[in-house]
Formats: sequence, structure tokens, C-alpha cells
Amino acid sequence: MQIREIPVNQIHRPLPRQTDRAKVISLANSIAEDGLLEPIDVLEVEGQYYGFSGCHRYEAHQLLGKETIKCRVRRAPRSVLRAHMA
Repeated sequence: MQIREIPVNQIHRPLPRQTDRAKVISLANSIAEDGLLEPIDVLEVEGQYYGFSGCHRYEAHQLLGKETIKCRVRRAPRSVLRAHMA
């Protein structure tokens, strides 16, 4: 598993998530001040990135207008992606 900066707009979020707006704002303030302390986890499948966790951190980066986000990247076959979608 690698840790890399991935462009936010290249991370697909295939499952709808409910986020707490206050938590997103709080995280955005923290990230603006201290940076992202805990990378989000993404699957890399055939060169595409898919995020299933770290929703609040991801949205905080969007709110801040950040172009990239620190990710823990795990390469996986399409079958693993399908299992996450089930």
C-alpha cells in the first residue's frame, strides 16, 4: 500500500454518503491549519481511483478548494471493487 497525493477530481465516490456539514466545516478548519493528518483510503482499479471511506475529509478538501488529497492507495482487481459496491 502506498501513500500518494491524488487529484480530488480523479477520485470516484460511487456510493452516496450522508455527511454532517458541521463536521465537514470543522475538519476543513483543521486541515487548513494543520494539514490532513490521516490519509483517506482509495482503491486503484485499472488506473481509476475509488473512495469508500473518508467522506468528511474528502468533502473538507472540496470545501477548501484543494486540488489533491493524501490517500492510502491499494491496488485491486475489479472483483474487489464489485464487492465494495454490493
